[in-house]
Amino acid sequence: MDLESAGNFQELLGIELVEATPDRVVFTCPVRPQLHQPYGILHGGVYCSIVETAASVAAAIWLGDEGNVVGVANMTNFIRATREGTLTATATPLQRGRTQQLWQVEILDGEQRLAAHGQVRLANIRNAEQLGRPSA
Repeated sequence: MDLESAGNFQELLGIELVEATPDRVVFTCPVRPQLHQPYGILHGGVYCSIVETAASVAAAIWLGDEGNVVGVANMTNFIRATREGTLTATATPLQRGRTQQLWQVEILDGEQRLAAHGQVRLANIRNAEQLGRPSA
């Protein structure tokens, strides 16, 4: 996975890569008012996006040149509301197999309190060229 061209969505959220190994990936994300929901707290979709990004990057690094990974399930629990500061997300593997992987992601707030926890199941795809394309 080319982390430099991972897409503009991560840039929009402000996600920055801190550490990347086959066993652990760490990202940070600033909490900005543009990412708040109407009550002035971080939108839950941001937590889900951070979880998905961290797990996907970690899974792709682990799989390496053997193929690509795509998320097939994302379950994110919102634990603590956040209004400001910087979040730190850490992805670690729960299971890595031939066809699927399961990663957990903990998101901590600036005071090192658990703000969200998620799990992402990913499929290991040997050829991703046809993903998202119409069937012939």
